Amino acid sequence: MALGAFAAIGQTNIKRLMAYSSIGHMGFALVGLAAGSQAGVTGVALYMLIYLVMTLGTFAFILAMRNKDGQVENIADLSGLASTNPVMAAILTVLMFSLAGIPPLAGFFAKWYVFLAAVQAGLYPLAIIGVLASVVGAYYYLRIIKVMWFDEVKGGFVPMGAQLSAVLGMSGLFILFYVLIGGPVGRAAEAAAKTFF
Repeated sequence: MALGAFAAIGQTNIKRLMAYSSIGHMGFALVGLAAGSQAGVTGVALYMLIYLVMTLGTFAFILAMRNKDGQVENIADLSGLASTNPVMAAILTVLMFSLAGIPPLAGFFAKWYVFLAAVQAGLYPLAIIGVLASVVGAYYYLRIIKVMWFDEVKGGFVPMGAQLSAVLGMSGLFILFYVLIGGPVGRAAEAAAKTFF
């Protein structure tokens, strides 16, 4: 968790940032596994589902980062995206807030379940480290949002393909409205976790 959080801070390439972010998120998921309980396994199942959706959406966006000269990967290339493509910027904003664990988005619930399982198992130091790493991680997600919404326009992207648009849109909707479907999803995860105990 700490490695992923601190290594991503200085990244200027969005792919590398997401790679280090993935290391941190796998650490968060393993917090639930360390609890060694049904609640922990439920938390891991929910975390992996939500993380999968967040990552699919984010990488669909990254693949769509193309200007007239070809693919771009630097975070600075997102400058002023909210002015040139507000829908694309809004969906990435939702995904970044969710990756940071901001309520009431799906990423918040993913972290809530694994940290709650750790606390119930008495793993207080692990839960505290997880929360602190999550706060550090919020910095670089918020930096991307700041670049898109508040920096000067650098240049727009070419229109997204239909498939990438569909993946990005469906990921954004799932993350945004998870609070409405979280009950059935949580019950399915609990049922799956019971098979281990």
